[in-house]
Amino acid sequence: MTNPSTLVTEQARTRLHELTVIDVRTPAEYASGHLPGALNIPLDHVRRALPEIRHAAGRRDVLVVCASGARSENACKLLAEQGITTATLAGGTGAWAAEGHDLHTPAACDTRAGWSMERQVRFTAGSLILLGLLLGLLVHPALLLLSAGVAGGLVFSALTNTCGMAVVLGKLPHNRPRAVDLDATLAALRSR
Repeated sequence: MTNPSTLVTEQARTRLHELTVIDVRTPAEYASGHLPGALNIPLDHVRRALPEIRHAAGRRDVLVVCASGARSENACKLLAEQGITTATLAGGTGAWAAEGHDLHTPAACDTRAGWSMERQVRFTAGSLILLGLLLGLLVHPALLLLSAGVAGGLVFSALTNTCGMAVVLGKLPHNRPRAVDLDATLAALRSR
C-alpha cells in the first residue's frame, strides 16, 4: 500500500485475513462493534504505540479504522510522518456495517454500553448551546457568548476536520482505556 491509501469496504473485506486492523476510536465505541480482529488503540494513544505499529507494519499491511474515516485519516497522517505506511477504511465502521458486514463485540460482561464519540459531541454541543441561550435569557445577556463560542467551535471543527470537544470528551473515564487493556493490545500487536 502507498500512503495515503484508502480501501473501500469490499477491498478491506477480501483482504481482512492479511491485514493488521487498528481501530482508533474510544474504547466505548470499539466495544459497541468493531471489524473482526481489530485491535483498539485510541487516537490519543497512537504515539505510545508507534514501536508496535511499526513492527506490525513490517510484517503485514496496516488498516486504520474509526467511525467515519476522519480520525483514521489523522492517525494515518501521524504514522506517515513516522515512516509507517498505512491505509484507512473509506467511511469507517459505519460504512462497513451499512454494507451488511458483521461487527464484532466483546462479551457483554467485558464492556459497558456507550455512545459513539460523534453522538457524545452532538449531545454536549447541543446542551451547551441550549444552556447558553437559557442563561442569556434568564441571567445576563453576556452569557449568550457561551452559545456563540460553541457554534464557533463547531464551524472551526468542520473547517479543520478536527474536534477539540472530542479530544476533551475522550479523556473522560468512560472513554479512556484502562492501562491494562492498552498494554494487552500492544502485546497482541507485537505478536502479529
